[in-house]
Amino acid sequence: MSLDTVVEDVREEARARAEAIRGEGETRAEEIESAAEEDAAEIVETAETEAEREAEQLREQRLSSAKLEAKQKRLEARREVLGDVREEVEAELADLEGGPREALTRDLLEAASEEFDAGDDVRVYGRADDRELIESILEDYDGYEFGGEHDCLGGVVVESQQSRVRVNNTFDSVLEDVWEDNLREISNRLFEQ
Repeated sequence: MSLDTVVEDVREEARARAEAIRGEGETRAEEIESAAEEDAAEIVETAETEAEREAEQLREQRLSSAKLEAKQKRLEARREVLGDVREEVEAELADLEGGPREALTRDLLEAASEEFDAGDDVRVYGRADDRELIESILEDYDGYEFGGEHDCLGGVVVESQQSRVRVNNTFDSVLEDVWEDNLREISNRLFEQ
């Protein structure tokens, strides 16, 4: 066997081995490429699912936020309407005149007077515009005198140093009590829920 034959045999064997390695490499590369494509498809599917989930969450959050904002605006509008109604009631109480004002003032003073003992020196305070009305009513009460002005819609504030009692029977305080006690009903009537 000649050297050329040996060299040719070695070359042939090297070519065959190289061809086998290249075939294995191509097969392995195809397997890797196939696995990578499967991984990529899985990643894309997961990303799409996650994106859809996040989009749905975002939509739900925005919808929830919009509903909350609408509810807050409705509540704010209702508060404004209730405030307007209260202002109208206060204006009507302040404008009350004649017999109805006198009767209401008498009733409030009579209710307050139950808190004081006979012989107490009692001071009665009221709205500046009601001074004459209060002084005329006080003519029926011994030991009671007009004590001065009180900033209110009407009614009286009655106090005595001896008994250390102060009774606030102003239109304002009565309105506040009635308003608080009946706010739900007032709201239901206004907004018919």
